Amino acid sequence: MDAKVGDRITMAAEHVGQTTRTGVIREVKGEGGGPPYVVEWSDGHTGLIHPGPGSVLRCEHPEDAPG
Repeated sequence: MDAKVGDRITMAAEHVGQTTRTGVIREVKGEGGGPPYVVEWSDGHTGLIHPGPGSVLRCEHPEDAPG
């Protein structure tokens, strides 16, 4: 994954009944845009994530957004 500070990130729910989480990457700690990431989630919480096998993530670079 090639994440950058400021990218929007969407993390799919891990369990039935959970909602999808969205946030903004505030720090990339891995090499080459890789994890772990410090993410500020839309609910205001900030946390360190290191996506594991089976995780579904989507990163959107602001400069790639339409319009």
